Order: sequence, then C-alpha cells, then structure tokens
Amino acid sequence: MYKYKSEFLKFIEDRGFLNQVSDPENLDKTFLNKNVTAYIGFDCTAPSLHIGSLIQIMLLRHLQNFGHNPIILVGGGTSKVGDPSLKDKSRSLLSEEDINENLKGIKKTFGRFIDLKKEGTKIVNNNDWLGELNYIDFLRNVGTNFSVNRMLSFDSVKLRLEREQPLSFLEFNYMVMQGYDFYELNKRYDCILQMGGSDQWGNIVCGIDLGRRLSGASLFGLTTPLLTTSSGQKMGKTENGAIWLNYEKGKKDFSTHPRDFWNYWRDKTESELVGKWMKLFTDLSLEEIKHYESLEGEDIEKAKEVLATKITEIVHGKDSGWNSNEIYNVSRELVEKGIGLLSFLSTEFLDLTKSNSESRRFIRSKAIRLNELVITDEKYILKLSDFNKDGDLIVSLGKKKKIIVRIEN
Repeated sequence: MYKYKSEFLKFIEDRGFLNQVSDPENLDKTFLNKNVTAYIGFDCTAPSLHIGSLIQIMLLRHLQNFGHNPIILVGGGTSKVGDPSLKDKSRSLLSEEDINENLKGIKKTFGRFIDLKKEGTKIVNNNDWLGELNYIDFLRNVGTNFSVNRMLSFDSVKLRLEREQPLSFLEFNYMVMQGYDFYELNKRYDCILQMGGSDQWGNIVCGIDLGRRLSGASLFGLTTPLLTTSSGQKMGKTENGAIWLNYEKGKKDFSTHPRDFWNYWRDKTESELVGKWMKLFTDLSLEEIKHYESLEGEDIEKAKEVLATKITEIVHGKDSGWNSNEIYNVSRELVEKGIGLLSFLSTEFLDLTKSNSESRRFIRSKAIRLNELVITDEKYILKLSDFNKDGDLIVSLGKKKKIIVRIEN
C-alpha cells in the first residue's frame, strides 16, 4: 500500500476518509508541489442536505484548512436528470423552480463549514454549461468518448439492471454529464481532483478519461467509504426519515431541530463506531479520540455525548439551543381560550412533533409530560391552571426533550 507524504492526504487517510484513489503516487506528488483545486458535486434534490453528505462536506472543509481550493459544484443541471447510483428506481423529475429553491437552501449549509469568501473557494452551478449545450454537438464531441460497454460495467448501471429494475435513457446519460462537469471545471478553474462517495467511482473515472481525451489533462479521483451502521443500514436514515443539516422553525419537511440532531448522534451511535465517527465528523485530535475509544461500560455513553456535542456544534453552532431548555412564549389570551395539545406539540407551535398524528402516537406511548405529569388524553386542552405561579409550563417529550412554555406578560 502506498504511504502518503503530503499533509492533506496523510491526514484524511489517518481519519478514515479514503476508499479509492485513481493514481495515489502522482496525486500525492501534486499535493506536495502545489495548491490543489478539487471539487465535490451536490445535486439539488431537496432544500437541505442530510447527514449522508456530511462526510463530503467535512472533506472539503479539511481541504480548505490545509490551504487548498475547494469547489462546491451544485447540480442545477444534473438535478434535471437524476443520479441513478445505488438507487432502486428513477427519481421524480423536478421542475426548474423546485431546483432553484433547493439550490438556495443547499448554499446556506456550506457557509457553516467552509469560508466561502476565501480566495480559491467557489460555489459553481453546472447548469451554467449543461444548460447551454446543443444536443447534437454534445453527442458528437463528448458522447463519442464514452463506451457503452464500459458504462454498463459500472455499479451505478449494472446493479440496477441485475435487479431487473428500469433505467431510463435520461439516467443513463448522467455519468456522461458528470464527466463533462469535470472537464469544464478543469478548463475553467484548473480543477484536477474530483472527490465523492464510493458510489461515484464509475462516474469519476469517466470524467478522468474524458479530460484526458478532450484536452490531455491529468486528472485524479478520490472516493470516501459508504457509511453504514454495524447492521448495514445506511447512515442517517431513521423511522422518521432523514436527518437534515438545515433547521427552519415551523418547517415540517427537510428540517431537523438541533436538539433532535444531537439526540440522533447520542442515541443511534453504536459503541464500536464512536471513534470512527469522531475521526470523520469532529475536529478532535487522534490522541483525544484514542482516549474515548478506550472507554467501556457507562463511560462510553459519555463519549457518545461528546461526539454528539462536537458534531452539533460544527453543523449548527454552539449557540443553536441543542443543549438547553428552549423557551416558547405564548399569549395569555390564547391560553385562556384553550389550546389543543395535539396541535400545540406539532410544528404549528412547539415544533416537538411533525404532525398531529405523531403527537397522538407520543401521547398513546405515554411520552408526553406537562410539569412531569404524564398526559394520556389525546383531546387534552392546555389551560391556565397547567402553568405554575411564575407563568411557566415544562413540556417534555421522552427523557431528553424539554421546552419551557411561558405566558407573556
């Protein structure tokens, strides 16, 4: 196995980011001799990225910290097609308006991880060139450089066909478009490295080959491992859906409260994965992580809290309210009229649950308490007598989620 000498590659290898590298020795030499411009692409399929993208974002963050130039490529163009990699079926086609709205939400995410004003750092939309392509010219100039035989051998295509699941001609073109992205970024910004998840390896190799054929460029690819739990479940998926990196109060979809984000890492991290997640998703030193990996029994639970805290502080900030009882003010007039507990718990008010039906499930499971009194009546009406003499009411969901509801003066 090749031993890396450049600081960046050595750092990310030690922390578990590396899965495949197209030409390790020459890429290492390049990092030793110059500032490298590298990119990762993110399609605009939702108004927020979820924690499945966190390893890629952290990779760009480390790249910048070591003095290199990260390019964040948002897929305004490729989102119109949909990446078939590791998908069982075609994505629903998004409208231009939906893609543009999603793009705005995704851009907000990166400012929390990367200094977007730093020289050499860019956010680029691939619709700038893909949207202007002439189909016939594209087929003649670019399509002739791709072998269908080889494309059929890549996992993104092969696995779908082996499962006898349909793959549209539109999706089949995705890797051609992604390969062209790499060519354009190299031509425009001297970008020589594409990074991505392990499912992107075939697409990345196509881009490397296309750059060599069209312009003689020497390009490189690097992938990160697919992250799963010990049971093989894809990381970030829960019974309630994905864990999103953005939070917007009152929003039901594509939004995860910092408190719920913290709880996910604290409750869902398996003991044997604490050290691995610390290396990938925190800035703790390897020496500190080694200490936490050595803990056993109840002490490992404290390590999980450290993990959850460090990740949440990076993603949402130290003052995001994940670790404190949130205070929600409510008017006396509204309380006097009476508030149905179901709607009060949901996004209409407290944002503790996602819907009335979810509020109902928590009540039935005896997970809702008002001032430590378990509430089992789904038709319960919140009233003034529920508040203490100071005008406060503590609303609890389970053991960890608490919100102080305070009557406004």
